[in-house]
Order: sequence, then structure tokens, then C-alpha cells
Amino acid sequence: MITSDAITWNAPDDPHPARAASQRSYSAVAKGDLEEWLTVYADDCVLEDPVGRSMFDPEGTGHRGHAGIAAFWEKAIAPVARFAFEIDDSFANPESNTCANVGRIRTWFADGSHTVTELVMVYVVGDDGRVRSMKAFWEPERTMASFTSA
Repeated sequence: MITSDAITWNAPDDPHPARAASQRSYSAVAKGDLEEWLTVYADDCVLEDPVGRSMFDPEGTGHRGHAGIAAFWEKAIAPVARFAFEIDDSFANPESNTCANVGRIRTWFADGSHTVTELVMVYVVGDDGRVRSMKAFWEPERTMASFTSA
């Protein structure tokens, strides 16, 4: 499921469908592959990253469907030169379609500056294994406080 060496997975790694979808999502982001990333998400998905109002979502209602999450990609993912995902734990009841991953995302920009985002990401998948909902809980102010210039 993990197809990128930009992901450090220090969490349970059983074949839970939501956990597998999260890994596919991280891999596509790390590779900068929008088309692959869109295949991980259901056509009517809702992505909240971060949950609530933010610079990426001023209304705080989430990004909806492939058009909405592709627009999010252009704002939040495309400007990043390199990602590193470090997942410390993942909670997924075998009888559910949901997992919560705990960790951090390190981002580097073209000028060499970087940030660290500590977060919890909750994935809900449908019967087809595609993400119907993803909620990332993180605080933009804390991420910006970690900003280090080149």
C-alpha cells in the first residue's frame, strides 16, 4: 500500500480498508500525483484539512467531490516541493470503515524553507475502499510557528 519512501509508518499495518486508503493517499501526495490521489477518493467525498475555517477553506465547510479536492490540491499540495509523512499510530476497529492516524507531516518548499504539522487524520471509506470523508485535525498557528526559513 505504501509506494513512497517519503512515508515512515510506525503504526499497526494490518489490511484494514481505511488504513490502506490513507496509505494510498499519502503515497500519491508524496509522489505529487494528483490523478492517482483522486482515485483514492470517492466521487462525492468531503475533505476537511484542517477541520474548520482556514486559509484553504475560508467557510470551513470542506472540499467536496473531485473538483473540490483538486482545487484544494492546487492550493495546499502543489506548492510544496517535498513531503515526509511520519505516522506514529493508527487506530482502526476491525468492524468499522474508519481509521484515525496520528503523526506529522513535514513539508519543504522550493526555497528550502520548511514546516512541521502535528495532526490526527480520520479516514472513512465506503464499501469500495475509496475515501468518503477525510478530516485532518491540526492547528495552522502551530504549523506556522514551526516555519524555518532556508
